[in-house]
Amino acid sequence: MQLLDHVSIGVPDLDIARRFYDAIMSTLGAAKVYDLPHALGYGERCTAQDPASTYLAVYLDQSVIGENKRHWCFKAASRAQVDAFHAAGLAAGGRSDGAPGLRSDYHPGYYAAFLLDPVGNRVEAVCHVIA
Repeated sequence: MQLLDHVSIGVPDLDIARRFYDAIMSTLGAAKVYDLPHALGYGERCTAQDPASTYLAVYLDQSVIGENKRHWCFKAASRAQVDAFHAAGLAAGGRSDGAPGLRSDYHPGYYAAFLLDPVGNRVEAVCHVIA
């Protein structure tokens, strides 16, 4: 079962966010589907013919982003994609919140990396496939 249809992340500056999200989403194979003055979109929206797709919207939002445990986790097809996600995010202005590696407290094959986007939103990429 795929639980999420889409998620939205708020950022106070789309120009800063654009570089970061373009970089990490491309490493995961998620195409940019729109780039508007108030929002960015990645992935594919569901349709009646394709109900399994998901997408991410990054919206302009001036709300304060305080420290919290909230984060968005994206599926990666391989551990190499997780590594690329982390490296691309760092190169595009993000900060590491957990280097790529196994997190066996979740399960033996849980391989993930965590980043903070340039404004403090926490994102993760995970691969569940045991290499």
